Amino acid sequence: MKKVLYISGGRQDYGPMRKALLLIKRDPNFRIEILATGMHFMPEFGKTITEIKKDNFKIHEIKTIYREDNKESMASFIGEFIVKATKEIKKIKPDFILICGDRPEILAGAIVGVYLTIPVVHVHGGDISSTVDELARHAITKLSHIHLAATKKSAERIKKMGEDFWRVFVVGAPGLDSILNKKLFSKKEIAKRYKLDLSKPILLIIQHPVTAEIKSAAGQMTETMESIKKIGHQALVIYPNADAGGRKMIKIIEKYRKYNFIRIYKSISHKDYLSLMGIADVLVGNSSGGIIEAPSFGLPAVNIGTRQEGRERAKNVIDVGYDKREIIAGIKKALFDKKFLRIVKRCRSPYGEGKAGEKILKVLKKIRIDKKLLQKRISY
Repeated sequence: MKKVLYISGGRQDYGPMRKALLLIKRDPNFRIEILATGMHFMPEFGKTITEIKKDNFKIHEIKTIYREDNKESMASFIGEFIVKATKEIKKIKPDFILICGDRPEILAGAIVGVYLTIPVVHVHGGDISSTVDELARHAITKLSHIHLAATKKSAERIKKMGEDFWRVFVVGAPGLDSILNKKLFSKKEIAKRYKLDLSKPILLIIQHPVTAEIKSAAGQMTETMESIKKIGHQALVIYPNADAGGRKMIKIIEKYRKYNFIRIYKSISHKDYLSLMGIADVLVGNSSGGIIEAPSFGLPAVNIGTRQEGRERAKNVIDVGYDKREIIAGIKKALFDKKFLRIVKRCRSPYGEGKAGEKILKVLKKIRIDKKLLQKRISY
């Protein structure tokens, strides 16, 4: 039996990976444990460690958090987590470290794995995003031993980085697994839970800070919230992540709690989030959900700013700048442009067909831990 350690820093990775993690947990060939850190322990972001506990995984807790709303805190988080994770992972003694995405704790986990000579298996390498996220993602790729890419284009980018072809697999985006294989709440159930009127337009808003633009974070959020206020339709706003600038954005969001058609949440469960995508008329912000998950619901996404710049996308995305006028125009197109809506309903996601978990498990079963796997060299 092989022991897999999954490193999770918050809702942004645990929700999409949950289905795959449960598949690994049920397989008799593996024992899976979770090392939780970061946003999972931050009350202002929903303290989402409770979501992992509901699934009855064995959890190792490292309560390193982002102490301040700046870049220095992000860098310090990585250093502090490396020190603590090294001690914890040495005690856990996993056969593999499984990680997903580009977050600071993922980069730190890959560094620890390499220096402890533990194979690192990375999901979602090779994607293009922008800012520091892309730099971190590609650094994680070079530190990882096995690459589970979401698309063929991402797999090709990984190979061009000098990675051996035999290390690279296309598995799709695990975030689609829950959409296509999990029973979500019915439209009536989720509407009742969040007090929404299905006969009227529903806006779902989730916007994160852009690390290279933190001085503009509050202003960017103001433009988005003013757009939502101007549109006047019922809207659900979910807090951003804990990156530098996130708390500045939260202060802006809270100013709009006084409007009865705007409902604000620190965090919501992944099942609720997907169910809400199933009844929403438009997703607004810069979350990867608009790029990866939304096409499976035929949901238009108004993608604001630079955070997802260059990322593969379906035809459901409307790219706009940070200006209120552009955002309002994008929302109106998503709500009322019949030609565009017909295209969205027929669009296909480039991120697979909801079977990533099965493919990840299949790859894990094939991995042979030997010198060839661990001693990486550039392939050209």
